Amino acid sequence: MGGVGRDAWIFDFDSHYYEARDAFTRHQDRSLGSRGVRWAEIDGRSRLIVGGRVNSYIANPTFDPVARPGALYSWYRGNPEGKGIREAFGALEPIRPEYRDRDARIQALDEQHVTGSLLFPTLGVGLEEALKDDPDAAAKVFHAFNRWLAEDWGYRYQDRLYAVPYVPLLEPAAAVAELRAVLDAGALAVNVRNAPVPVPGGYRSPFDPAYDGFWGLAEEAGVVVATHAGVDGYDALVQMWEPGREEQSVLRSPLRGVLTKGRAVSDFYGAALCHLVFERFPGLRMASVENGASWIPDLLHRLDDVASRNPGYFREHPRDVFGEHVWVTPFWEDRVDVLLADVRVDRLLLGSDWPHAEGVVEPVDFVTESLAGLPEGDVRKISHDNALEVLALPST
Repeated sequence: MGGVGRDAWIFDFDSHYYEARDAFTRHQDRSLGSRGVRWAEIDGRSRLIVGGRVNSYIANPTFDPVARPGALYSWYRGNPEGKGIREAFGALEPIRPEYRDRDARIQALDEQHVTGSLLFPTLGVGLEEALKDDPDAAAKVFHAFNRWLAEDWGYRYQDRLYAVPYVPLLEPAAAVAELRAVLDAGALAVNVRNAPVPVPGGYRSPFDPAYDGFWGLAEEAGVVVATHAGVDGYDALVQMWEPGREEQSVLRSPLRGVLTKGRAVSDFYGAALCHLVFERFPGLRMASVENGASWIPDLLHRLDDVASRNPGYFREHPRDVFGEHVWVTPFWEDRVDVLLADVRVDRLLLGSDWPHAEGVVEPVDFVTESLAGLPEGDVRKISHDNALEVLALPST
């Protein structure tokens, strides 16, 4: 990786930018009108209108001011001070250049001892749900977003910043077309949603043969298909138990964390294995990003059970298939030493979530917090080497 400082040694598989104001509108198809994304001033505040409705995924979509990196560290460590979420965020600060400018971000990487980093959306992972009933609009909105992403960040900037485009799976042919477009532009990884695909009258598995064109192209190209946490549609589960709540109230409900934590990602990879996508596409590589890893042991034990009760259904044991094809970024608060009883060390990745409030203050904190006590070779694999392997990048 050209230009990397001699002290750089971390590859950060989960970092973020804060989208520019025109991220969704710069290249948006004007024919979409109210079906797309636009800005509006409502009660003196800038709000995003998505699909004709005010979108509440991000309370302040301008991101200025914004929370400090790692501001929620203590809150995620059990909240010993007993703070509410607003208090825990603390004082906001003006947005920093490295959150929106790639050259400033390169300088930040040098200061953080980071060799390279994947860049995922902040706002972008929350908008597909708002467009689920209009697949054509979703395809056009995210095509415009991915064009902005390539312009402002680049899919392989200085061989250190690797922006990850977002591909909605609402319509199979459109997903294939968008995947082909971002591959032609140089993407090393793409992001899809941890969720069943909404279709008229219900849902469809993303591993239904209707999507084989997408998975086949991903395998052929060698691109990593990431599933970064976002709005996965599982608030419908909360509505079953707390019907009639406003959307924002549902998001604040303590029951939401009880019912949905780890649920969508576990269901997604359980479906991938039971619907045999890796048997059809044995070269496919996937990465679960910012979903934590505490859900994995239970999923694998349940897969053990179904494999024993359905002899002959799986060509290979699903536990082994998961271990071969799926890489994972644990949360910094996860017990990685315990996780290694079920997950291969060569499938774990360092993801700092920087500069988000729920991440670490600096990427190296993941090493000191989550990897303390592990053998030096394992630390090196998780914090650097495994990322290069899955992305097929040259070793440094």
